[in-house]
Amino acid sequence: MTELLTEPPLAVPPITSALPEGEWHEETLLVRGGTMRSAFGETSEALFLNSGFVYPRAEDAEAAFKGENDRFIYSRYANPTVAMLEERLRLLEGAEACRTTASGMAAVFASIMAQVKAGDRVVASRALFGSIHYIVGELLPGYGIETEFVDGTDLASWEAALSRPAAVVFLETPSNPTLEIIDVPAVSALAHAAGAQVIVDNVFATPILQKPLELGADIVVYSATKHIDGQGRCLGGGILGRSEYIDGPLQMFLRHTGPALSPFNAWTLLKGLETLPLRLDRHLSNTRAIARYLEDHPLVKRVLFPELLSHPQQELARQQMRAGGSVVSFEINNGQGDAKAAAFQVLNRLKIVDISNNLGDSKSLVTHPATTTHQRLPVEERAQLGITDALIRLSVGLENVEDLKADLDQALSGA
Repeated sequence: MTELLTEPPLAVPPITSALPEGEWHEETLLVRGGTMRSAFGETSEALFLNSGFVYPRAEDAEAAFKGENDRFIYSRYANPTVAMLEERLRLLEGAEACRTTASGMAAVFASIMAQVKAGDRVVASRALFGSIHYIVGELLPGYGIETEFVDGTDLASWEAALSRPAAVVFLETPSNPTLEIIDVPAVSALAHAAGAQVIVDNVFATPILQKPLELGADIVVYSATKHIDGQGRCLGGGILGRSEYIDGPLQMFLRHTGPALSPFNAWTLLKGLETLPLRLDRHLSNTRAIARYLEDHPLVKRVLFPELLSHPQQELARQQMRAGGSVVSFEINNGQGDAKAAAFQVLNRLKIVDISNNLGDSKSLVTHPATTTHQRLPVEERAQLGITDALIRLSVGLENVEDLKADLDQALSGA
């Protein structure tokens, strides 16, 4: 019989980089980066499902709360499993520091609110995910924060908006759902001249395909629910940037408002990161094939995918991204008919692809943005963003690409 370890495991050591700088490739980082083993010597990252931690003496608790020793206090502040995920994401992104949150939207909200106050200005690209548009367009003004939307692809619009001081610039590139590409270096230069910190939502590109910090941005946010998990299992978010911000105002905001990531979700996301490059390779090959297929289909009016020559910012995408991602949006050619009804017919006829507002999943998922993710926007604003009733967003999964083509073909032809 195997003898069990009867002594309690050693205290988990403070987080430090487990890797010699510059020696390991991304694939190795995503399997081993940030791993901390307890005295039990487990192979897989340990799952610490505990809310609190105990202290040998009252003096130790006092010192911990004063910040005089480096230890875990409470899982709302930090947790060993969560800390391993944060370190692995930090290493992958090449950031100084990282904090995680319970969801991608919690990451977006915290990344902004940790550095603004009444009287500040926030400038954002107009093409944003619906919930982010709500935060910037409706929630922030209620706190006395001035907000302004600009056409993200028009540098003149950015220049005009940033001719006055601003605290934060927020953008997503590629954008959801029309896959606009924003010139991150140019916008960052304008923002910094206006005194603003640049936050980039990098969800569509993933940390594998685009590095906003290397392009001049200050902060990167993720919905880890998407490609990082990639299998529809759990929610999570991440915020990365300089230590001065992450370990300062952001840390205080997260600690005292409580959008903490569950240790179980953190462990699940760690497992997702291990296979991210493998899954992304298949996502990319499938998406490229589907984009080309749709572009040649007589019942498709327009296809939006950053790698296509028809994409208006194809050259910029090539400069900023390693590849185009796993999402393709397209407009059906419904003639003079009811565009919404025609789009719904396509969605309802799909047999393999599921109707869902998520993306970056191993399963192919499709949604109608005008009636789901962006339905809160006025019709005029949706039209300005190119979110028509004929537009469909497709997150291409890991299925056999010929099966996906056949499914799309029968859905389009039947509708």
